[in-house]
Amino acid sequence: MHEAAPVNPWVAFAYLVAGVCFILALRGLSSPATSRRGNRLGMVGMGIAVLTTIFTHLPVIDLSPGDPTVPIYDRATTDWATLGEILAAIAIGAAIGLTTAKRIAMTAMPQLVAAFHSLVGLAAVLVGVAAYLNPDAFGISSLVVPMIGQPFAVINPVSKVEMGLGVAIGAITFSGSVIAFLKLNGSMSGKPILLPGRHVINLGVLAAILLLVAQFAHTQDTWPFWAIVILSFAIGFLLIIPIGGADMPVVVSMLNSYSGWAAAAMGFTLGNTAMIVTGALVGSSGAILSYIMCRAMNRSFISVIAGGFGATDSGGAAGGGAIDRPWKRGSAEDAAFLMQQAEQVIIVPGYGMAVAQAQHALREMGDKLKEHGVRVKYAIHPVAGRMPGHMNVLLAEANVPYDDVFELEDINSEFAQTDVAFVIGANDVTNPAAKTDKTSPIYGMPVLDVEKAKTVLFIKRSMGGVGYAGVDNEVFYRDNTMMLLADAKKMVEEIVKAMD
Repeated sequence: MHEAAPVNPWVAFAYLVAGVCFILALRGLSSPATSRRGNRLGMVGMGIAVLTTIFTHLPVIDLSPGDPTVPIYDRATTDWATLGEILAAIAIGAAIGLTTAKRIAMTAMPQLVAAFHSLVGLAAVLVGVAAYLNPDAFGISSLVVPMIGQPFAVINPVSKVEMGLGVAIGAITFSGSVIAFLKLNGSMSGKPILLPGRHVINLGVLAAILLLVAQFAHTQDTWPFWAIVILSFAIGFLLIIPIGGADMPVVVSMLNSYSGWAAAAMGFTLGNTAMIVTGALVGSSGAILSYIMCRAMNRSFISVIAGGFGATDSGGAAGGGAIDRPWKRGSAEDAAFLMQQAEQVIIVPGYGMAVAQAQHALREMGDKLKEHGVRVKYAIHPVAGRMPGHMNVLLAEANVPYDDVFELEDINSEFAQTDVAFVIGANDVTNPAAKTDKTSPIYGMPVLDVEKAKTVLFIKRSMGGVGYAGVDNEVFYRDNTMMLLADAKKMVEEIVKAMD
């Protein structure tokens, strides 16, 4: 069995510093006011971890007396070409990351996050496959010499368990994230795709994966390993396909957790402390966030893991499609007059605001209202948008004061005393069907009580469309609601002009 190489104390210290930076980054990201500092700390921690890992692979030149005809650079214990490949890979990845970060629009951020999760999962699978094919290079095997035949490497039992679980979680993360990306990008319908007996199928496949991991740890046969890979890719698709669009923010959070655990498992295989710490932090924080969001949506945390939550076998189509009822249409001038006469306006942003890139115009409108002595607040639903914190990020980008932004539980009671609720591009998170219609796919999800305001101004492109969950909103047809049908950015800009 290979003996573990002694750990350089400075390498261990550097990984410790990186881990502390990651913890402080998570703490900073918990609040919009400190999110930029948290982001910088995360970047510093990752930079330390990457540089330290490169340092551990630097060629160590043997300076002991030897054949003088052998050049000194050929006496290195690590191949210089290997170091060059590592640096080239980092350069390519950095170039792709920088280009993507500069070009990506905030509206596409959820898709980007899902794509990143898929890459983390795929990387975990590739590392696991490499370790299985060449365990000696990873230092996880012992050499066995049979009485007859060629010697072969036997992977350590613990390493086989780590490898099997890491590959399984990575494959689930990859395929699940691909489906999430397609749904978030609009390339696949956001409606649940329900397979008959899906829960039995999912549980059966998950049980089979665990049994195969045990079989692989016991025998090291080839077929259990590749069966784990194939079934894990399949279960990733099966878990995410049945989940409806309204619940996608929880899916993004859950996949984030999965990617962390996959990285941690591969950290054990590679013997890399930084990967173990980082993966555990991402995995645990993602799981906690998923749990918090499930509570906010009145969903079962177990049903999230099992897949297909927020959907019924009948498709939850009750209330789906637009309702043919009378409604009132307003203009930018009407909206400007009503809000300027109000004492308090609560703005509720949704994904429609993100698509229209209306956050800057919205902040300008809020500033205009404040000049008229109107109290302006922003109400954020936990799952508004397509990923956790999506609306907070967009408002922060537009320099909306953090003190004006409130979460659902902190502001929901104020709608009854509010003159105007200004809803811009939100549907499912303001739909009272979640409280009254047991056949609705969003039933049980806490929503913002905008209908209790004296007047509701609702920006929507047209009355024919429905929310991401596929259900219409009864608020559109209430007597105290005025529909503002237009592109969100254009309508807000016209309201600002009307205020002038």
